[in-house]
Amino acid sequence: MSMTIGVPKEIKDQEFRVALTPQAVRGLVAHGYRVVVQRGAGEGSGFSSQQYEQAGAIILADANSTYSEAQLIIKVKEPQPEELGLLRKDHVLFAYLHLAASQSLTEALMASGCTAIAYETTEDAQGQFPLLRPMSEIAGRMSVQLGAHFLEKHQGGSGVLLSGVPGVPPGKVVIVGSGVVGSAATKIAVGMGAEVTVLSLDLGQLREMDLWYKGRVRTVLSSSAQLEVYLSEADLVIGAVYLPAARTPRVISREMVKGMKSGSVIVDVSVDQGGCAETTRPTTHTHPTYIVDEVLHYAVPNIPGIVPHTSTLALTNATLPFIVQLLENGVEQALRRHEGLKKGVNIMHGRLVSAVVGQVHGLPWEAFTALS
Repeated sequence: MSMTIGVPKEIKDQEFRVALTPQAVRGLVAHGYRVVVQRGAGEGSGFSSQQYEQAGAIILADANSTYSEAQLIIKVKEPQPEELGLLRKDHVLFAYLHLAASQSLTEALMASGCTAIAYETTEDAQGQFPLLRPMSEIAGRMSVQLGAHFLEKHQGGSGVLLSGVPGVPPGKVVIVGSGVVGSAATKIAVGMGAEVTVLSLDLGQLREMDLWYKGRVRTVLSSSAQLEVYLSEADLVIGAVYLPAARTPRVISREMVKGMKSGSVIVDVSVDQGGCAETTRPTTHTHPTYIVDEVLHYAVPNIPGIVPHTSTLALTNATLPFIVQLLENGVEQALRRHEGLKKGVNIMHGRLVSAVVGQVHGLPWEAFTALS
């Protein structure tokens, strides 16, 4: 029997994205699939319930009925505490999970008996992370914009304008990491006219940046000593460190933060996976910042949620082919046929199948191939 697709409304603080656009729903319905959407799920992204209904979705009043009617739950962010009790053994959850950052969420999903597939660990045929990339690009671009905002004096920052003005030097932006987030942040920081330094362990990526920006960006092979030097001079630091499925290493120590200038800003995009600064703790869009040692920290895990229209379109473009795989082949066959999708599975029928998550939390795990 074909699975019913359920799209609940996101309830994480200030999370305005939705997992599917009306256009995506129209395509799924045209291929014979049943889609239920919680009333108001798309409003934050600029999509009305009427648009979903016109696309062929069944509009349901609340989360309870949406979870009850569906077998394949398509979300953006990880289930919140109020949603965990709605998950069943026959549910397949497809969403950003970041389980390495939360043992309690991992254990709750296991207890539900569901199968949980993480966007952020799903791979394509080239071994890349196509569902993580668009949100990382958005978060990277937004990180510099947010940092520039919080550098304003009335926001608690030092009052530095990143671009500078004629006769006054630009602000100094230090980007820690050269992957998708770091590259996106570099593009915006350069565009703003800042003085940009990128520290990374990946010489290949640094070489590409050096060639692309033709000396406009300083590239540095990262080490504790180099970090300490460049952080002490920075006006804005972007944390862009990422390890697939694992907790982010804390490469910025408390002592390094103490050595930073008063009123400087850290935007730790790595917070989804625990953060790359020892002083990082998750914040929300409602209360996005805090100060440690006179350094303002911004550590909101769902940065793309503040530009939900763009984010929803980009996310659906990436997830839809994988959703179709699950629907056309059935979950277990799709996972066996599609190696990249299989790598997205963190929990299968309530059993942890991610070695990395198991090791991070000290939880027992089983290899996917050992499961029936």
